[in-house]
Amino acid sequence: MKTKQVRAKQVTTKQMRTKWERSCLIAGVALALAFGIAEPASAMHIMEGYLPPVHAVVWGALCLPFLAAGFFSIKKTVVEHRKTMLILVMMGAYAFVLSALKLPSVTGSSSHPTGTGLGAVLLGPSAMSILGLIVLLFQAILLAHGGLTTLGANTFSMAIAGPFLSWGIYRLCGKLNVSKTVSVFLATCLGDLFTYCVTAVQLALAHPAQVGGFAASLAEFLAIFAVTQIPLAIIEGLVAVVVIKGLESFAQPELTELGYIAQ
Repeated sequence: MKTKQVRAKQVTTKQMRTKWERSCLIAGVALALAFGIAEPASAMHIMEGYLPPVHAVVWGALCLPFLAAGFFSIKKTVVEHRKTMLILVMMGAYAFVLSALKLPSVTGSSSHPTGTGLGAVLLGPSAMSILGLIVLLFQAILLAHGGLTTLGANTFSMAIAGPFLSWGIYRLCGKLNVSKTVSVFLATCLGDLFTYCVTAVQLALAHPAQVGGFAASLAEFLAIFAVTQIPLAIIEGLVAVVVIKGLESFAQPELTELGYIAQ
């Protein structure tokens, strides 16, 4: 009798997980399509043609070793942890949707969450370099969000610098015995802010102020972005906590295989 009850409970749990996974996939596709038909806007990704050609080439070249590491990281995940493929796809969709949420900033620009910090926590920062590149490429083509000539610079800030800081903060919090909830919040929030700090550096290098040079330009860009990006970073941290709580409830085997949940 107990065996039948256990089996029935397992079947019910599996059905709930399947239904939840299907709902997440449908919601992700729906949101992606919704943003895919949105009107183009000036966005926080560095816009097409805004960087000098030399800067565009240098930032693209700096991305290459990280992208190579990301390719092998994803290949290893596909071969050794096939059950986690859904998490991999979900993190790509999550980054696409969040980074497409453009909110007006100042001087005609926009700010948005990045969505790459949570993926770095679960999959590692190298994998997010590839996922982030794909997200940025689709956004540049479909949404006029960013650009092809600035793809290298945008990839470095959002898909490399931010995720690596998020991953480092999460690991540091783990060593300090900080709770997972707080660790995820800090990692995703600060990773978001760091992305925009790197973007500010890229813009200041490309367009130094006539008076004060790089330092004055950097201070100006950081001040502009801080108005909208600080609250957005906090919101992204809170959203990441909600998402990870949902995954902990419905995707424990996958999180265990990824090493997020200790065996």
